[in-house]
Order: sequence, then C-alpha cells, then structure tokens
Amino acid sequence: MSDKLDRELRRRMKTRSRFTTLLVLYFCAALILPNCILANTEHYGWWSVEALILMPLGFYMMWSVALRRSGVMIWLAFPFIFFCAFQIVLLYLFGNSIVATDMFTNVLTTNPGEAGELLSNIYPSVLFVCALYVPLLWLAAREIAHRRYISRTTRLTTGLTGAALFALGTPALWPAYRASDTRHVLRDEVFPVNVIYNVGLCASEFRKTSRFERTSADFTYAAERTAEAPGREIYVYIIGEASRAMNWQLYGYERPTTPRLAELDDVVLFRDVLTQSNTTHKSVPLILSSVDTHEHEELYRRRGLPALFNEAGFETWFLSNQAPQGAMIDHLAHDARHVEYLGAPRFDEQLLDSMKRIVASCTAPKLLFILHCYGSHFSYHQRYPRRFARYLPDDDVAISEQNIERIRNAYDNSVLYTDHFLAETIGYLRSLDGVCSALLYCADHGEDLLDDERRRFLHASPTTTAYQLHVAALAWFSEAYRQRFPAQAEAACRNSDAPATTHALFHTMAGMASIRGNHISREASLVDTLYDRRAPRRYLNDHNEAVPHWHTGLDSRDSAVFARSGVRLERP
Repeated sequence: MSDKLDRELRRRMKTRSRFTTLLVLYFCAALILPNCILANTEHYGWWSVEALILMPLGFYMMWSVALRRSGVMIWLAFPFIFFCAFQIVLLYLFGNSIVATDMFTNVLTTNPGEAGELLSNIYPSVLFVCALYVPLLWLAAREIAHRRYISRTTRLTTGLTGAALFALGTPALWPAYRASDTRHVLRDEVFPVNVIYNVGLCASEFRKTSRFERTSADFTYAAERTAEAPGREIYVYIIGEASRAMNWQLYGYERPTTPRLAELDDVVLFRDVLTQSNTTHKSVPLILSSVDTHEHEELYRRRGLPALFNEAGFETWFLSNQAPQGAMIDHLAHDARHVEYLGAPRFDEQLLDSMKRIVASCTAPKLLFILHCYGSHFSYHQRYPRRFARYLPDDDVAISEQNIERIRNAYDNSVLYTDHFLAETIGYLRSLDGVCSALLYCADHGEDLLDDERRRFLHASPTTTAYQLHVAALAWFSEAYRQRFPAQAEAACRNSDAPATTHALFHTMAGMASIRGNHISREASLVDTLYDRRAPRRYLNDHNEAVPHWHTGLDSRDSAVFARSGVRLERP
C-alpha cells in the first residue's frame, strides 16, 4: 500500500513538474513573440536580428528559472509582459517600430476619453494580447497558490540553455554595431532594452517639464514693438489638430472640404509647411515656442508666445478645446494672463463663442488669442455637429481596411467643420469696425488614414509618413491691418510657397504684431522679406534629436505624395 502511494505521489509530482516546465516554455514564447515580429517589420541587419532574438530569449529562459518557483518569476516579469503587450498593440496600429518615448508620454498625457475612443477601435489587438498574456499570469498565480516548484533537472537545463543562447547572441552586437549608422544597436534595436531606455528618457522629460517654472523663471524676451496701429488690435493664433493638407480642397483635394475658405480671396495659404513632430505633446510646445528643433533643451528654459505678447503690452488669452494634459503645453499656456479649458461637446466653434464674449467685455486695446482646437483628432465623427456630416456613412467603426470609406468620410467631415470654424472666425474679425486684426492657423501634425499598402493609421508613430508631416497652414489680414502693415501682408503672399516647418509660426506671429526681442528671428518669419527659404528643415525625433525629415522612416511612396502635393523636400 505504501509503495502504491509513493508511486502515485511521484506521478503527481512529475505531472506538476511537467506542467511547470510547459508554463516556463509558454512564458518564454509569449515574451519573445514581439521580437520575432520586429525582426520582420524593422529594417535590421542580420547581426541585429540575431542579437534581437537570441539575447532576450536567453535572458527570459534564465529569468524564468532564477527561483525554483517559476510562477513567482513570471509575476516578477510583469513589466516585461506589459512592454510586450504594448508592443504588439503598437505593431497592430502602426505596422512597425518599437514602443517609443513619445508613446509612453502619450499614455501619460492623453485624457481618458481619447484613450477610450482609441481602444474601442483597436479591440482586435487588445483581445489578442489579453488572450495571450492573461492566461499566462493566471496560470503563474495558480502555481504560486499551490506552491509548485520546477524540477532541479529542468531548472538546470533551462538555465544553461538560456545562458548559451545569450552567449551566442552577445557577440552579434559587435558586427551589428559596425554596420549601424546610429552606433546604438543595443539601445535602439534590441527589445526590450530599447523600450527600457525610452522609459528612462520619458521620465527625464517629465522631470524637466515639472521644473519648468523654476528653470524659466528669469527668462525674458526683452520684447518691444517696432510699430503699432492706433486703436484696437486683435491677433488670433489658431493651433489645429491632426489636419493634414492632403484632405483640404485648398491644397487640391478632389472633395470640396474647404468650400467657404475657397471663396475668400484674402486668405494666404502656406503650401509647403511640415511639422517638427507628429505628436501633440511635442509639436504644440514647439509651435508656442521660439525654440528650433536643434535647441530642444532650451524648451525648458524659455517661455512661450503668451509671455512674449505679455511683455509687448498685450492682454493674452489661451482658450483650449482640449483637456489639460500635464505636459509642456500646459506650462506654456499658463504664461497667458487668462486660460480657459472648454468642456463638452468640445466643438471648435465654442472657441469662437468664447472669444466673442471676451472681445465684447474686455476693454484692453491690444489682444492676443491662442485657440487650441480639437480639429480632426480621432475619433473623427465626434469632432463636428451632425449637420456637417456631408460624407456618409461616417459612423464609428473599427480600424480596418473594410472600413476605409467610413473613416475617410468622417475625417473629411471634420475638415469641413474646420473650414466652417475658420471662415466664421475670419468673418467675425472682418465685422469688427476699425479693428486691426490678423489670424494665423496651422495644424500641429497630420494623420495617416490607411492610405496605401503600409496601412498606417493615426499619428504619433515612431516613424513618419508624408501624410503625418505635411500640414495645413494659412493667414488672414483685415483691411485695416493691410493698410497699417502692408509689408507683412505682402511678404506673406510672397512666402506662400516657401518651404517651412512649424518652427516658423512663433516668429510669424511675432512679425505680424511687429514685436522684436531676444530669440526672435526675422529669417524664420513668413511675414518678413528676410525669410530664409534655404534654411534646413528638421524634425524632432523620438530621442529629441534634430534630424532631416527623410531620416524619419520616409520612403519612395512618401516622395510621390510630396511631389503630388508640391512639397519640395530635398534628400540630405
């Protein structure tokens, strides 16, 4: 009887050991999956791919058996599991690229409503990662609860195999390093090392942002006006959201998405403007700042456009249709004397209503309004009242090829509403008798809409496309402004086809208001005859490095899009 019990006990222990062994293999396979996908989606050399697969796989195998209770080790690896899940969702959304610094920043600064809108439309990837990783964690928890251990033999075999794989992958770093242009193979190309580095960089950026009030406390533009109009002056600076030029009728789009602006003969369209970043939390601070892409660290030491106009004697207002984000946008916005964040339903015409109310009640003679729009931010069908749903169907759908028509219809309707909002704003400024006024509009970045075989969607991806880079931008000047400041209005017309980036916007607004001071460049102002058309155009990449736009993942398909749009982007 005793022998029978012993045999049954050994059988159960052997079965449990096998189950634990299978769980370890499940753990390693689930965590190496993103690496296998990245080996196919990224343009890595063979040596980089070897390091990408062997080193992490070896590490995961050693990690899983570092303790006898593998269930504990699996739960201790939760950060790695989270990174893997995040990576798979990102690959579903963008098709390539690792989880970048900007992606973590987006997670921390995006309001819950926007996050919910996105997650509800990428549910296949969310369901997949849940099906892959939730059972793994549940089984590991079950192992912990039952106090199960991995056998000594399996533990030794798995650990030694992992060490061997890690040892095989490590030497591949040397030839990979020699073949790399960036010389940062481990930092940039080996998952999850690259993601861990990006988390650290994200934390560093948040620390610098949190110290902005202290690091910029003594900053001054020493601003002064070189000319001003008698009576009242109103300058309106409108920051659009995710509005790519390709879907504007004014830029040659086949649909009449900007019919009201097309009827205005005094709108100056800037046809060749590229964004400095495809993420709102980077692009908007650059739009509000005099800082160029190669001066990124200066962003935390200089104050923005509201501070400049404050120094020049203006009453400044920052009106936002977006919720506070806890990022640099909020710090620069609060340099304005008055800040308002609007509530639901967050249609951009609410910004105009608020501006009308302020103009009617404020007695200050010189006013600056910065209007931060919701524009064409996803989900597009929620960005306009239903009377602007010209292109149908436009209902909320999952992000997939079969829904391209609905997605594009909703996006075009959002552009149509932006056209209405801008035309109404211009009409209001035109109606103010005896007021010298000027308006500048530019979107912070563009958007992908499943446009080609890459099936890219949204923005903020670690690599860019022409659709994300080429943004809509325009200016308008009242008749009183044109009479008082003819040189600026004429220079804007001459520079309408000039190559520019969103860096020009701060300096253009300063030029519109005839403000001079420290860090203000006439060569960067689109309303100045000294505008430098030959200045290099740069993009602020995920590691906050200023690089040519061609170094952001563009290819021949983007070159063709630029050519159709009249964008002259020379390869470096």
